[in-house]
Amino acid sequence: MTAGDDAVSDMGRRLRQLRLARKKSLEVIGGLAGISASHLSRLESGQRALDRRSLIKSLADALEVAPSEITGSAMPGDLPEDRWLDGVRVALLAISVGEPQGQILPVEALTQRVEDVLKAQRDCQYAAVGERLPGLIRDLHSTMDTGRDKGELLKLLALTHVQGTQAWLMDVGASLDLGWQAAALAKQAAEQLDNDQLSLAVTAFGTSFGLMGAGAFDLAERTLSAPNPGTDTSEAMQVSGMLALTSSLLAAAKGDQAERAAALEHAADLAQHTGEGNALWFGFGPSNVGVWKMSVALEAGEHAEAAKIATTVNPAALPSPTRRAAYWREYGRALARLPRRQDEAVMMLRRAEQISPARIQRHPFMRSVLAELLVKAKRDAVGRELRGMAYRAGLPV
Repeated sequence: MTAGDDAVSDMGRRLRQLRLARKKSLEVIGGLAGISASHLSRLESGQRALDRRSLIKSLADALEVAPSEITGSAMPGDLPEDRWLDGVRVALLAISVGEPQGQILPVEALTQRVEDVLKAQRDCQYAAVGERLPGLIRDLHSTMDTGRDKGELLKLLALTHVQGTQAWLMDVGASLDLGWQAAALAKQAAEQLDNDQLSLAVTAFGTSFGLMGAGAFDLAERTLSAPNPGTDTSEAMQVSGMLALTSSLLAAAKGDQAERAAALEHAADLAQHTGEGNALWFGFGPSNVGVWKMSVALEAGEHAEAAKIATTVNPAALPSPTRRAAYWREYGRALARLPRRQDEAVMMLRRAEQISPARIQRHPFMRSVLAELLVKAKRDAVGRELRGMAYRAGLPV
């Protein structure tokens, strides 16, 4: 077995297994997915990272499987937040069968608890979020079942299940099905409100991410276009800006350059009016738009452009640890594909890991990037940093 074989990413290994199970050649599957056989071979071997939604969908279509069959939901390593995953899972199951079995509490107390959880999520304190979520989920739904303070509780439920439950599940690398349960509960809550466009927009954001992960790009597009938060207030502008950013990412995945550019321009214009904000815990503002521009360029396969954009963003101006981790992660992801920039890429990814270990160790894109870098790693200090990250991500080193 070669060193390259040792470093095969989870997705690359699953991709090869699926192709062999279909009894298809590299040429056939590569052709159906719109890439060369050599490109597919590099993806399977870990020499090239599989870190674009559009390519994952194309490969899934070629193999006639769901994208999740390629991305998987592996939980490598050992992080403190892992111990709380089963509690969140059981709480979601309890809600689904109408047995929340929580406490009935004043809406003011629940509002404060939601704020505490979302602050911890924003600050990448995932163990604290996981510890608090099961009880909060049960108590919110139990209190909701009494019928009192219905409007306020429905808004809290929509916000909590997207910015808390779903976001936490995604960050810790949980099953996509659990994230879907959270998004569905948020959507149900928002739809019971009387045309609350802000709550509908929050749930559209969460639902569209789930749909993009499943490769349902057209359905995600319709989901994003349904709510209309408007621009009458700063809060509405920030939420509209987040929908525009999400639309730009989706457009990049679909290869729609015109829509991608228009959506980014609209978001940037709104950010100039709002400044740095945090309406409904989105952290929308000029700095965050810069990070999203990086992500959109990466989705389009424009790594040099993403690295160029990174030099225009001041990470110190980003409003939260979550956004700063995203900046260093995307910067590293961009540099990983550029000639003679791999050492810098490793150091950027290490900065992201120091802020948010789960966002490097648990994200399928990042594990694929680490696997690609590992194939090219030098036996020096930077190589040691890379091998450490790869080890913590559960990759063979």
